[in-house]
Amino acid sequence: MRVPISSRSVALDLLNKVSLDGAYANLVMPQLLEQARLEPRDSAFAQELAFSTVRWTQTYDAIIDKVSSRPVADIEIVLLNAIRVGTHQLLQMRVPAHAAINETVNLIRQICGEKVVGFANGVLRRISEKDIEQWLEIISKDEKSQTSVLALRTSHPEWIVRALQQSLKSDGIEESIEDLLEANNRPAHVTLVALPGFSQRDSYVAEGGFATHFSPYGFSIESGNPGELEEVRRGSVRVQDEGSQLAALALVEEKKVTEGEKWLDMCAGPGGKAALLAALAEQSGAHLIANEVQEHRAKLVSNALAPFPDAVLTVIDGRTFGESHSNYFDRILLDAPCTGLGALRRRPEARWRKSSEDLKQLVELQYELLESAYKALKPGGLLLYVTCSPHLSETTAVITKAVKNLGAQVSDLTSVMNEKFMNGTLPTNRKTVQLYTHRDGTDCMFMALITK
Repeated sequence: MRVPISSRSVALDLLNKVSLDGAYANLVMPQLLEQARLEPRDSAFAQELAFSTVRWTQTYDAIIDKVSSRPVADIEIVLLNAIRVGTHQLLQMRVPAHAAINETVNLIRQICGEKVVGFANGVLRRISEKDIEQWLEIISKDEKSQTSVLALRTSHPEWIVRALQQSLKSDGIEESIEDLLEANNRPAHVTLVALPGFSQRDSYVAEGGFATHFSPYGFSIESGNPGELEEVRRGSVRVQDEGSQLAALALVEEKKVTEGEKWLDMCAGPGGKAALLAALAEQSGAHLIANEVQEHRAKLVSNALAPFPDAVLTVIDGRTFGESHSNYFDRILLDAPCTGLGALRRRPEARWRKSSEDLKQLVELQYELLESAYKALKPGGLLLYVTCSPHLSETTAVITKAVKNLGAQVSDLTSVMNEKFMNGTLPTNRKTVQLYTHRDGTDCMFMALITK
């Protein structure tokens, strides 16, 4: 006889896998839900509870620290994760306090044993005495700067808050920092792309989906498991943020494609943009090479490109393409490895995985890849440099260095995107494009179009 699994136990299981195994929440959760076989409503509850608790870890730990008889650092991680799960129910979900406490304590009894039940019950009852706004006031009153207050109240590391502030300031919209931080904490709708030539998004919109604002192939669904859609299983529809769709479209739509063009997706894993490029290449008579240096990610690219027999997969270091394919490609997409600060709403653990110390190595790699891509680009070709991060070190600083050292020319991508996709909504004071979650509804994608 199968023992029922509760939505709360699924949420706690996810937190433990993220904390102890370094798991990625968006990859592990579908597996846990499939194993649990919950009803759709309970599955949605489990995902909201788990993902939001991960996002709010910093804030909840500060609250727990205020009421606990021992420091958060001394609480065993599985017990702490369970208390965090209870805290989120108490402070930010429509769960009655008695239910949140009782269900969480019962879960702790099952997982951690009877000896810690009294401690956990006491912590949760004290947290239930105040609402979220009252707790935010209490934990932030001793902070020394506005940045540290924002970091604690929105559960972001301070270095990320500073980086986002600097990016917004460069665009003259620094006053919207709170809007961006809040957007990072709101669960995103599932966004998909109907691959051109293989699927039509109109049928999904007619059945209750929502067309994306800017991508002509994108649509979103409010809830549910996209893996249950037949076309997702078949590969003609893919889960993909609208910002990523726009990056692929920016490379292809800047000028008319000539039949026989050679395209390169230099860092193709896990394959989302490569699949869209392959579909567009098939329609226009171009030929795509998708490259990914990491073998496990290359397998994902191979799966993504299964419907496209003409697409070629290579598994080599992108930094070698400039030497082996000098002046070879008509169009190159370089979606460079980055901090991923632009997708914090979709990857709840990402804000805790990176640090400012990671930047130096990443920026060096980004420039080396860009240098190689530039060598591999034909004169007159198009090279789109993309990061899913608004951090200035990973975006405009890399492009400025390429202009100085390589003689690269930066095209006015803003004008192209405003005309073709963005309905004139992008500010026109820059040639490169920086999308923002709170303003554009996409991940914070950066794009720079380079010519040679």
